[in-house]
Amino acid sequence: MSDIQKPVLLVTGASGHLGRRVVELLLEAASARVIATTRTPEKLADLAARGVEVRAADFADPASMLKAFAGADRLLLISTDAIGQRVAQHQNAIKAAEAAGVRHIVYTSIVNPTPDSRVFVAAEHRATEEALAASNLGWTALRNNIYADMLPRSLSQAVQMGALYSAAGEGRTAYITREDCARAAAAALASAFNGRRALDITGPEAVSQAELAAIASELSGRSIAYVPIELETLIQNMVGAGLPRPVAEIYASFDAGIAANELSGVSSAFEELTGQKPTRVADFLAAHRDVFSATAV
Repeated sequence: MSDIQKPVLLVTGASGHLGRRVVELLLEAASARVIATTRTPEKLADLAARGVEVRAADFADPASMLKAFAGADRLLLISTDAIGQRVAQHQNAIKAAEAAGVRHIVYTSIVNPTPDSRVFVAAEHRATEEALAASNLGWTALRNNIYADMLPRSLSQAVQMGALYSAAGEGRTAYITREDCARAAAAALASAFNGRRALDITGPEAVSQAELAAIASELSGRSIAYVPIELETLIQNMVGAGLPRPVAEIYASFDAGIAANELSGVSSAFEELTGQKPTRVADFLAAHRDVFSATAV
């Protein structure tokens, strides 16, 4: 297939960890022309050298997106990190994609973005999915669960303290690695699907905080207890560590969601998209055993 015949796939936020990895996976597949957009094109010079067309785009500047999205067939809209402003930014991107002639948007959402979700950011993801539904575009909402990549840091702290403190109660989470999220996004972006769908992207099993403590115990060689605490206690602890209370409440809302089992569902969508098995939490953490070994000195 000549380059002219290949579909044109565009990745927003390509200077971020997830976006860059999606671009790399698309390059490895070599089945499409790839456009990468970012506010900082200079950070993607290495990808440009590999044949990626790098374009400047700012979610707060609709004109820049309209120009950057021109010629793209399918677009990966990676949710921005501007909590509180994301809905407007995402709406700008969706409108720009429509105007630029994009046919399909793949969006990185969150599992269970329901009106009664206890997870603070769920409302912004729900509003973005509603904007997609109101558009004339085809779309795929990848409802990603919490990154397993967050666990080594929190569990290494637990090893230091000898206990894992959490307000997640007995709730379970189907953690997914960022690498697997990137693979799901690349597969969805490169697929021929042109309809509308929402897919839960999860790990192969849902684990509890007690199970995480047991994994940390095994990897560190120390006995780590799981100690459930109240949500307000968690918030106060984070405030005491220097976080502003509104930020602490956002972080704590994930524990509240886990406690309500909003993040416990396990889906086969990742395997159906990629043909691969998602990574188990225990295997991911074992691959980061050095973090626990260093902590357990």
